Amino acid sequence: MLIMALKLIYLVMTRIFAWARLAVQDSTAKNIEMLILRHELAVAQRRDPLLARKLTWADRAWLALLARLLPSGQLPKIRLIVTPSTLLHWHRNLLRRRWAHRSRRQPKPWAGPGAA
Repeated sequence: MLIMALKLIYLVMTRIFAWARLAVQDSTAKNIEMLILRHELAVAQRRDPLLARKLTWADRAWLALLARLLPSGQLPKIRLIVTPSTLLHWHRNLLRRRWAHRSRRQPKPWAGPGAA
């Protein structure tokens, strides 16, 4: 009985501190955090059991983008499906692919002097 009471007190206190944290947070960070959590919920509620457990490329891109929009100290405070370091890794991969795609473009052939 005592253990259950302590668990209840712990849960109530964590909720109070979470609400206090939200009260002092600016509205942009709140909106971004809500978008992240809504997307995670949508991933968890997928009907296909294989897709519910695995994040698609679009899921990873969306979560990485939203995570980068949060203020610097905010990301570790959010409970995510994946760790913050994984999100940052996805973001680095997205940037690497973007710049690799740009560098693969073929330059225009140079006609040289006297070419007609």
